[in-house]
Amino acid sequence: MTCPLPCVLDVPVVETERLRLRGHTMNDFAHTKALWGDVSVMQYMGGKPLSVEECWARFLRYFGHWSLLGFGYWVVEERETAEFVGEVGFGDFKRDMEPALGAIPELGWVVAPAKQGKGYATEAAQAALLWGRKHFDANDFVCLIHP
Repeated sequence: MTCPLPCVLDVPVVETERLRLRGHTMNDFAHTKALWGDVSVMQYMGGKPLSVEECWARFLRYFGHWSLLGFGYWVVEERETAEFVGEVGFGDFKRDMEPALGAIPELGWVVAPAKQGKGYATEAAQAALLWGRKHFDANDFVCLIHP
C-alpha cells in the first residue's frame, strides 16, 4: 500500500553525518510494525511486543502529532543506504502519571536490533534535541527511561 498523499504533512527533514530523520509515509508501517512488535525492543518498554492494532495506533499517532501539534516522531534512516534505523521524536502523550509532565515535550527513540550498538540512538536523539531547541518555546525536555 502506498500513501496517496505523501506530502500532506510538512514534516521537516533533519540530517546528521550518518542519518536522515524524515516524516513517515504509509510505506513505513511495515518497519513500525516490525520494530514495536519485536520482543527484544519491547523488553524495557512495557515488556511485551505490540499487536498489529497497537502498532497501527502508534503509527497514526505520529501523523496526528505533526498535523495537530507541529512536532512528532521521525523515521530514522541511514543517509547512504536509506536503510531503516528506527524512530525518534517528541510526543505529548497525555500520560496519566505523577508528577504530571504538563507541557514539557517528551523525547523518545527506538532503534531496530540490527542497527543497535552503532551510536545511532545518540546521534538521532541529539539531532532531535537540536531541532527541538529551535522550535519549542522552552529548553526543557523529558524522557522516560526504564531504571
